[in-house]
Amino acid sequence: MDEKLLMKKFIEAYGDGGDIRTYFSPGRVNLIGEHTDYNGGHVFPCAITLGTFGIMRRRDDSKMNFSSANVRLGHVITVDMSDMSYKQEYNWANYPLGVVWAMKEKGIELDGGFDMMIWGNIPSGSGLSSSASIEVLMAKMIQDLYEIKSLSMLDLALIGQYSENNFNGCNSGIMDQFAVAMGKKDHAIFLNTADLSYQYAPIDLADEKIVIINSKVKHSLVDSAYNERREQCAAALKQLQTKLDIKSLGDLDIDTFEANKDLINSEIIRKRAKHAVYENQRTIEAVDALKKNDVERFGELMNQSHISLRDDYEVSCEEIDTLVELAWETDGVVGSRITGGGFGGCTVSIVKNYAVDKLKEYIEEEYLVKTGMRCEVYIAEIGDGTRRIN
Repeated sequence: MDEKLLMKKFIEAYGDGGDIRTYFSPGRVNLIGEHTDYNGGHVFPCAITLGTFGIMRRRDDSKMNFSSANVRLGHVITVDMSDMSYKQEYNWANYPLGVVWAMKEKGIELDGGFDMMIWGNIPSGSGLSSSASIEVLMAKMIQDLYEIKSLSMLDLALIGQYSENNFNGCNSGIMDQFAVAMGKKDHAIFLNTADLSYQYAPIDLADEKIVIINSKVKHSLVDSAYNERREQCAAALKQLQTKLDIKSLGDLDIDTFEANKDLINSEIIRKRAKHAVYENQRTIEAVDALKKNDVERFGELMNQSHISLRDDYEVSCEEIDTLVELAWETDGVVGSRITGGGFGGCTVSIVKNYAVDKLKEYIEEEYLVKTGMRCEVYIAEIGDGTRRIN
């Protein structure tokens, strides 16, 4: 499906006429810097050309109509603006509804409802941020259609994060929504999540490709485990603050952490903090390596990142480890790691051009043998952030 077919489906569902507008919001892949965004560290994501199309038209009454061409065509979830509470039966629509709720919480009330329809080509459960894509898409549609000129793209990202944290109950950091909102074609974003300062870094890989491999698994504990990891890092920070004047784990370099890690009285919590500190430093070094065209060092740091996420942060899983190990076995793979929240989803790899087809063939065959499942392989194309397209 494309936006033209989606427009046809929108008109079939809601009728023609009025000011109907079309938008696109990307997914994202994080090259390095995982689970550092809520620890005041650095991340290095980029927007990708997979994403979510959205169509919206204002209404004169208080009804908000949500439909998705991915779920069931013709099925419309209707919510009245007088009751924007989370309801389990709303299913996926809680993500765009949460954005409307978050705007109201921030003092922005809409003067009327809307009809909306979305369609996305981000694989379900892939860890490529379909939820952030929908959230920022919804925020952008509202900003544009209701002419809320006071909201910047950064504001839209923060509203998306607020809705995910407080309406949908996943205590995520800012990285996903920031990358989706602020993406730039052929660039990754080196973001300091402590103060939201950032710079665009050109991704100019002459001899390599960025390859995303979808494990096709998503373990159900992802949200609860995500929140648990955040709580563990907060506990580690609190114990370190009994001696150190720091605001986040991202304030620590490796030597300072190692000299003070015994302040943390739990081995598990100490491991979580170690990952946050070491991963932040890896990310800073990795971006510096890329600026020097040292792709090999960037790949080494990606591999170290995966080992830390597997052993210290414990957010990998057997299927993802299988994909990463198969990639590491393949000549021409510069680096490979899990990307996203964890417990399934995707890996991201830097692969020499000559090895891409070989990797695809080898991994598809061996992953099926080892897990009984089929993976999906994509060549990542880096695109722009959320925008109106008509």
